[in-house]
Amino acid sequence: MAATSPDSGDLILVEPAKPGSRVAVVTINRPKALNALTRPMMVSLAAAFRRLDADDGVAAVVLAGRGRAFCSGVDLTAAEEVFKGDVKDPAADPVVQMERCRKPIVGAIAGFAVTAGFEIALACDILVAGRSAKFIDTHAKFGIFPSWGLSQKLSRVIGPNRAREVSLTCMPITAEMAEKWGLVNHIVDDTQVLSKAIEVCEAIARNNRNLVVLYKSVINDGLQLDLEHARALEKERAHDYYNGMTKEQFASMQKFVQERSSKPPSKL
Repeated sequence: MAATSPDSGDLILVEPAKPGSRVAVVTINRPKALNALTRPMMVSLAAAFRRLDADDGVAAVVLAGRGRAFCSGVDLTAAEEVFKGDVKDPAADPVVQMERCRKPIVGAIAGFAVTAGFEIALACDILVAGRSAKFIDTHAKFGIFPSWGLSQKLSRVIGPNRAREVSLTCMPITAEMAEKWGLVNHIVDDTQVLSKAIEVCEAIARNNRNLVVLYKSVINDGLQLDLEHARALEKERAHDYYNGMTKEQFASMQKFVQERSSKPPSKL
């Protein structure tokens, strides 16, 4: 996996967590503007996740922001260009491409995740937050209609009453509140956010690559269904999975289990 320099002028960076790593780190790199997104940055971010999804050398992805913010939202100086084009263009929609990415995505949230930045955080599978992190929905304040899922996803994570208050009052969610409400998985010191996110990804990367992809898919697809139909979906996919395995693959599974049982457990 090689580092990339997208058309947005190194404002979206993609690089391995370390040489030879199967963990990719995507960085929103516009710190002087608190990582506010322009239209070219959105296109580049979407393209980065398409490439990483197709890259067999990548097992998991960290998404981070450089500087004092994870992402402060859309650059409102170019609002018309952004909002009139993004709603119906999945190729330029980073949230759509993140949701389509089969690899697990761990968000490293240091500082502010505001509005579109909040929606990008919600598109991650796992969130690591710094102690200063704040999640803020300012759609109602600025007259911006949500189109990247915040109005629907947040209530499903923290509950409808809390979500209504957060979105209608523009009340910040602190890191402590986010952990208590089940929005984030880990809180660490701000200086440790990226390393903790990489640690989570490396734990994922040590597991069976194919099963990780299938497991993420069945969890996320099942969340769109009621429990009865979600369990039926799990049964159906398990049936297809085992029926498609050869004797050699079963033998490889047994070998993998035996090798892993001889190794020390993950720090996680």
